[in-house]
Amino acid sequence: MVKELTKANFNETILSNMPVLVDFWASWCGPCRMVSPVIDQIAEEYDGKIVVGKVNVDNDGALAAEYAVVSIPTVILFKDGKPVEKLVGARSLDDYADMIDKVL
Repeated sequence: MVKELTKANFNETILSNMPVLVDFWASWCGPCRMVSPVIDQIAEEYDGKIVVGKVNVDNDGALAAEYAVVSIPTVILFKDGKPVEKLVGARSLDDYADMIDKVL
C-alpha cells in the first residue's frame, strides 16, 4: 500500500526500520501519472521489505524544497532517515527495483 505523506507524518515515516521510497508528484503532471502505477506495483512487490509513500508537491512544497526536488516526478530512497538515492523523471519498474535492491 502506498502511504500519503505530509509534513505531519513525513519524518516519522522516513525513520522507519525499513528503507522508504518516496515519490514526489503532482496531479497535473503527466509523467507523474505514468509513474503512479509503477509505484503502486513496487509497493505490492516489496510489501514488508520497504515502505512506499507519495508527497503531493502542491500540498507540501516545503518538503519538496527541503529535498531539492525541482522536477517531478522525483523518487527518493531513504534509509535510516537519510536520502541514499534519487531518480528524476519517469523511469521503468526495473530502474526503481535496481535502486531498492541495492539497499536491501
